[in-house]
Amino acid sequence: MTTSSTAAPAATSSNAPLWTGRALSGLCVLFLVVDAGAKIALLQPVLDGTVELGYPAAVIVPLGVVLLGSTILYAIPATAVLGAILVTGYLGGAVATHVRVGHPLLTHTLFPVWLGIVLWGGLWLRDARLRALLPVQR
Repeated sequence: MTTSSTAAPAATSSNAPLWTGRALSGLCVLFLVVDAGAKIALLQPVLDGTVELGYPAAVIVPLGVVLLGSTILYAIPATAVLGAILVTGYLGGAVATHVRVGHPLLTHTLFPVWLGIVLWGGLWLRDARLRALLPVQR
């Protein structure tokens, strides 16, 4: 009995990073799917905001499709790294857009960076291959 009770806390603590990574990734996926869905549905606030940023209305649905596809790839464990790379490229475009129009740095311009950090952090916590590639010294 002592062995099983000792093994249980170790298993629980080793699962904490995995579940934290899943939660962080899940929040990112939820946010990105809602954003992509709003673009695909051409919701009026999205249409107005995108045109205000200087993009033609004709690119909104294709942007939503690209974002949705990249997010789906991120959500699937076997393709998560590819999805993270694609979403990171998308977020880089968002940063460039906010810089171009002169939005505030900490809120608008760096928001995609904060999202990217959470996205990659969640993936790092849930993917042992990525942790082996990018180890953190303690």
